[in-house]
Amino acid sequence: MLLDEILKNIVSQIPDIVSQIPDDPPQQGPHPSLGGGEGFHGIVGRSPAILEIFSRIETVATRDVNVCIYGESGTGKELIARAIHAASLRRDRPFITLDCTAIPEGLMESHLFGHVRGAFTGAVAHREGLFSLAHTGTLFADEICELSLALQTKLLRVIPTHEFLKVGGTKPICSDIRLITATNKDPRKEIKNGTFREDLYYRIGVVMIEVPPLRERQGDIPLLVDYCLRKFSAAYDKPIRGITGDAMERLVAFPWPGNVRQLQNLIEQAVLFAGRETITARDIFAGDRPSMLPSLQLEPGLSLSEVERRYLIRTLQEVHGNRTEAARILGISLRGLHYKLKSYRRRRASQTLAEG
Repeated sequence: MLLDEILKNIVSQIPDIVSQIPDDPPQQGPHPSLGGGEGFHGIVGRSPAILEIFSRIETVATRDVNVCIYGESGTGKELIARAIHAASLRRDRPFITLDCTAIPEGLMESHLFGHVRGAFTGAVAHREGLFSLAHTGTLFADEICELSLALQTKLLRVIPTHEFLKVGGTKPICSDIRLITATNKDPRKEIKNGTFREDLYYRIGVVMIEVPPLRERQGDIPLLVDYCLRKFSAAYDKPIRGITGDAMERLVAFPWPGNVRQLQNLIEQAVLFAGRETITARDIFAGDRPSMLPSLQLEPGLSLSEVERRYLIRTLQEVHGNRTEAARILGISLRGLHYKLKSYRRRRASQTLAEG
């Protein structure tokens, strides 16, 4: 009888025990939070535009929706992608990056999906593609608008099913990934130009995150400068305490065609070569790098995009047309410089047609 009573008591408590079991197991690792001196996963800023990006990151991170990030070169698109991954349930799984501009078109399909031995000349062994390597994690495709239309078509079929074939293979492979893409172009304009598929745009951009250029969030510049000073002071073991008011004023007024990447480059060089505890405007803009800030006379009423264009052209004049050197000074990639020059030419051609 005593045993029967014990068993009845245990059975009666089962519903209460089950109700205390959480629906999902606790996630491992710290969950990132907004705010603080370091921003959100290294994304520094408190401007309304950046706070909106922080909010979007937190909203989409734990939901496996495809995200497309777009903005100018150097604005920190990959940082945002990494922040989404780090705040997601996949944070302990792979984060694989694909630079769509770095792989020749003829090799891109193999790079994405892998190939079997003998699939083409030089395929002497089986190879896994990025879709397989990113399994259970995140695949970040940077500069997605640079993919050829043929590859866009293949990607269009893979995204909803998560199934693909290796080059030369016949067996479908399934890969559980979260896709995040980025581009320095406006995908909607590329659709109008016929270089990007509209149906792919709707597949990759369930959520769009636009990253503003640094010139449109000047209030974040002091925060970024402080962050970079602390970062590079520690890296180079330099006792830098701060920056002069004049230097900060010039940094805030600077047009920043290379965005945050350019700012980081300037502060890093200033810290590296500084001979005092306080960084001056001369440390940043003068010394052995006179062309870092070419003189530029501007009349009132110019748009920020026109200021950027004139500064870029002035920089090219300073280096006698050397695009590699101009890109280095501006803190942007050579490809980014070529893209800006091409967009200026297109804009000028459109204006000419309109005036005609």
